[in-house]
Amino acid sequence: MTAEPTTTGGAGAAPLLAVRDLTMAFPGRRGRTGGRGAPVRAVDGISFDLAAGETLGLVGESGCGKSTTGRMLVRLLEPTSGSVTFDGRDITRLSQGALRPLRRHLQMVFQDPHSSLNPRQTVARIISDPLLVQGWSAGDARRRAAELMELVGLIPEHIDRYPHEFSGGQAQRIGIARSLATSPRLIVADEPVSALDVSVQAQIVNLMERLRRELGLAYVFIAHDLSVVKRVSDRVAVMYLGRIVEIGDKKSLYDDPRHPYTRALLSAVPLPDPAAERRRERITLLGDPPSPAAPPPGCTFHPRCPKAQEVCRTERPLLRIADPGATREVACHFPGD
Repeated sequence: MTAEPTTTGGAGAAPLLAVRDLTMAFPGRRGRTGGRGAPVRAVDGISFDLAAGETLGLVGESGCGKSTTGRMLVRLLEPTSGSVTFDGRDITRLSQGALRPLRRHLQMVFQDPHSSLNPRQTVARIISDPLLVQGWSAGDARRRAAELMELVGLIPEHIDRYPHEFSGGQAQRIGIARSLATSPRLIVADEPVSALDVSVQAQIVNLMERLRRELGLAYVFIAHDLSVVKRVSDRVAVMYLGRIVEIGDKKSLYDDPRHPYTRALLSAVPLPDPAAERRRERITLLGDPPSPAAPPPGCTFHPRCPKAQEVCRTERPLLRIADPGATREVACHFPGD
């Protein structure tokens, strides 16, 4: 039986966000005869909790279902099955009208800052739009937008400029300001720095960390760069082919990864010490990830796993506590070294 997802909240504290058995299956492609192929299970039954003020990093290769998960959390995509409970209320099947008052507490920051901003609107309108939807007057919304620009490190006097007049890093700050407009409790950040230069990435990460401390925000931070995830996260969940294969506090996961896939991902992260970089083992995975339209039986990682045995080919491993008294969960028949 799958272990109950854990959080870093206090004993008995209800999670801010509770995800249970969440799945997303997209229709298969149409064939030449008009029929559809097998559905693509982009997310295949994931569960986790998130405490108030906590950051959960969600990592994995491209196509593993990270971004799809993030969009389901804020109801930009409708899940095929499972549930998302926010602050004690199941929001999975709420109508758009019933969901609207809750949206002020659930916001998202997107990967490409320029494509997520309307090029025909001024920054004032972009940031204040969520407030206008919530019933704010135009004057109050504009004043709030100027305050938010200053909060994220932009010049309020530039409020009437258009997105193309800002650099990539500045545009992402505008996106962050927009997400903060309604004073949310949870922000889903979908690869928020991957489209930026390395020097600008550090500035945005530092900004998000400061905002979390000052505003008490919780983040689901989606990324493929494990060094960035380590910098911002309290806990980390590793996804492979739509499933979480390992989840736990970042220190134990980075210091002692238990799933072979986690070990392979971490072995590719550059080390700042050249001597240590030369000494360590680099784990190279064979082949490409299988198609989510036709996943292999048993453990979906077994075709690429150097430790795979017969049980891995026939029986799907469930997330379970890795060690007695530990909070880390691993979906592997043979976790550890």
